[in-house]
Amino acid sequence: MKGIKIKRIESELVKTISEILLEESNDDFMKSITITASEVASDLSFAKVYFTSLKEMEQSDLEHEMNEASDFVRRFVAEKMNLRQTPKIRFVYDKSIQYGNKIEKILNDIHQND
Repeated sequence: MKGIKIKRIESELVKTISEILLEESNDDFMKSITITASEVASDLSFAKVYFTSLKEMEQSDLEHEMNEASDFVRRFVAEKMNLRQTPKIRFVYDKSIQYGNKIEKILNDIHQND
């Protein structure tokens, strides 16, 4: 079970990375990314950051592009957050929004057929 401190760090990490992508990046691709959640290891060595994108790209390509930029993002995270150790960041595409849209479409189809 995660402690309150780790949950607070996860929440702050989402906020900080979102700000970094909007303010520090010059790339339109990075500005189209929405950070949805994060999971941080208890020793702060690793962080898994979930994201979605408005760009119509293959999921694996999106993950590859984001993971290419992880060092850039990590450097700014280290500057903005006061952590004893800045975690290594791995970006993972968040499928939950796609799944929710699919369920919503199915429900709408059922209601239209009734």
